[in-house]
Amino acid sequence: MPLPLAPLVPLALRIGAVAAVGFALRRFVAARSFPGRTDQRAEDALDDLGDGLAMHRPKDVQGQKNAALRVRRKIRFRGKTYELDAGAIGRLRLKETE
Repeated sequence: MPLPLAPLVPLALRIGAVAAVGFALRRFVAARSFPGRTDQRAEDALDDLGDGLAMHRPKDVQGQKNAALRVRRKIRFRGKTYELDAGAIGRLRLKETE
């Protein structure tokens, strides 16, 4: 006896439509996104950060604040150990223009 496939057609069409929209969205985002780059100077600066949060105002630049953050932890989960090393450097510069 043949299998009745007619009831599966609406489900297959919905799944196909969702897959097509997802594929088109992925292509759209990939075409308009910046590929990024790795700057070795920035990598070295992040590696040289101390643990914790630091904020300061440089004396030679008016209206600027700098911040640096580094967190290093070891996380144990389900018998495996993961090492977390997160670092961030930020700058906020506010200039008055005329």
